[in-house]
Amino acid sequence: MSSIGEDDPFKDPSLADVSTTQPDATNVPPTLAVGRNASLTLGTDSLIVLDEELLESKGVQCCGVGLAGKNKTTRSIPFYNILWAETSEDGEIIIHYAHAVSKKVVRPAIISYTLDKPDSNLTEGWIERLLGRAYGASQRQKRIKVLVNPFGGQGGAQKMYHKHIAPIFAAARCDLDMEKTQYNGHGVDIARNLDIEAYDVVACCSGDGIPHEVWNGMSQREDAARALVKIALAQLPCGSGNAMSLNFNGTGSPSLAALAVIKGLRTPLDLISVTQGDRRALSFLSQAVGIVADCDIGTEHLRWMGAARFTCGALLRILTKAVYPADIAVKVEHANKAAIREMYRIESAKPPRSDDDRQLPPAGTGLPTLQYGTINDPLPPSWELIPHDMLGNFYAGNLAYMSPDANFFPASLPSDGCLDLVRIRGDIARHTGLKILLSVAEHTFFDQPEVDYQKISAFRIIPKNQKDGYISIDGERVPFEPFQAEVHKGLGTVLSKSGHLFEAKGV
Repeated sequence: MSSIGEDDPFKDPSLADVSTTQPDATNVPPTLAVGRNASLTLGTDSLIVLDEELLESKGVQCCGVGLAGKNKTTRSIPFYNILWAETSEDGEIIIHYAHAVSKKVVRPAIISYTLDKPDSNLTEGWIERLLGRAYGASQRQKRIKVLVNPFGGQGGAQKMYHKHIAPIFAAARCDLDMEKTQYNGHGVDIARNLDIEAYDVVACCSGDGIPHEVWNGMSQREDAARALVKIALAQLPCGSGNAMSLNFNGTGSPSLAALAVIKGLRTPLDLISVTQGDRRALSFLSQAVGIVADCDIGTEHLRWMGAARFTCGALLRILTKAVYPADIAVKVEHANKAAIREMYRIESAKPPRSDDDRQLPPAGTGLPTLQYGTINDPLPPSWELIPHDMLGNFYAGNLAYMSPDANFFPASLPSDGCLDLVRIRGDIARHTGLKILLSVAEHTFFDQPEVDYQKISAFRIIPKNQKDGYISIDGERVPFEPFQAEVHKGLGTVLSKSGHLFEAKGV
């Protein structure tokens, strides 16, 4: 790691065109005196505020900050919650932070002190040390293109943005450009024409549908490969399906997700090319045939039930022993659960990433060439097409969580070059099907003997003996016909807390 005295040691190296000059924080002491009876100290993981006037407060909290221990003259603010710090023309130091008003909501708050003996060099150096602790390797003052889908979920995305998200972004001094999507596919058009040099992040106030559109809009650009690395995509949960936020932000709360995006580390994400007919599209979430697709798309008329519609749909299909015959071929990378568990153990033990070390592809570089061709090409020689006449579920996932209580893929990793594939027979006993359904919420799904779990890099699936049915790509319905998929390792970019793992319970 660079020393504190070097030029912006925490700047994201992949954003070489963004440069700022930071104050010299060399030899700045951790404690800043801010009055005769007060001081600010950089602790191990928090900003410690010592203020004797707090003794006069009768509550257990002051200015929205918890009081530490029995000494009511001290309070602390976690560095993760620090949004910004600056000095005013009146000689004040002002610190903006995210105050937790509940377990699921944070709001911007301020503490400020007048400096009795302002020393601009000392104060600015101390502020730089504070922001260094607060942001670490994450880019500060991100330039964010915000897409608000006013039609998603229950139609409350715009209100959520203005109430819970925009104030957090503003307090962190992010540069915001908000645009509402106007029609189905508008996210595709926006991403296809986006000035990628003007932004660092596209943040979608929506469900998972708008991120899907943005990925595919970027894929249609002449500089698709460059755009997919340059622009980090984030989701702020304002829809009915918020898997992306659950996996990368670790929350379904809009305000907590906004804080996670502000502090997020650029993280490579595998993307998947799906070919069907003469079409090629990008997928970031999942590809499903069988019970999961049936429950997702086939219960649209039950949206009034919320997430319960998926459970009801699954129960009905388990009890009727629904099957979805298909011929399937896969390119297997890790064939059994023991190998998968060991690989995950090794990857999860690695230290958090400090930056995104990928090089930007040259201008004009489009999507990568398909290694295995399309669905219209002959099956690759090493693949064997195997009948699955009693298939109950074929579900390939790129993320761990599909919904708040559905960790279908506990061994999933953002950039391992693999899809996690789950196959389950449809003719299992009803009580076994119910046990498997319950195991998802209990985090024991991976260990169920009836669950065939593999890591694969490509597959082809050909539904048969059915006139019609459901195929789900990232939760979107596509024609009921054969399709093929292959993984592109680290093609996309997201923001995550760790820089290399999902915010999910692993195997």
